[in-house]
Amino acid sequence: MNNQTRPQTKSSSPGGPTNRTTETSNDVISSASSLAEEAAGKVKQVASETTATITGEVKTLLNRQVGGGAEMLGLVARSAKHAAEDLDRDSPQIAGLLRTVATQVDSYAHGLKDQSVDRMWQTAADFTRRQPALVFGLAALAGFFAIRTLKSSPSISAPSIQPAQGNNYSSRSGESHGL
Repeated sequence: MNNQTRPQTKSSSPGGPTNRTTETSNDVISSASSLAEEAAGKVKQVASETTATITGEVKTLLNRQVGGGAEMLGLVARSAKHAAEDLDRDSPQIAGLLRTVATQVDSYAHGLKDQSVDRMWQTAADFTRRQPALVFGLAALAGFFAIRTLKSSPSISAPSIQPAQGNNYSSRSGESHGL
């Protein structure tokens, strides 16, 4: 009987407190959503700019390394040519072979000096497309030699932290242990 005299707390009118609360919460959610989207967009933009900067720096560093490698190959070629001159008297056939190798290395160094990392990558990709069996075979051969090298190298064991029995490192009345 008390239920009939109690006023209803829910209002179904369009301007009632429940609808205003719903509209306000929808506005807050919409604002938060748009702020989150804006923040995500800025994060993506900063990440993209940072990636571009790092990529540019790495490419610059690699291009310098390629230039340094080309200079080193030039030095190797010059050294081989000097060695060929020294061998001319004693072994002219070996000197001729060494001179040919030096010329090839020198031409390779000149060609390498003018290339960028991007161009080298493109050249390697093109070669791989033209000769996939050769590239696969060379990779397998390199892997084989790497495994054989790792297996044949002696394992390094850590020295024991326990003192060896029977060794007395203390010096007895004037005895010298060569230390």
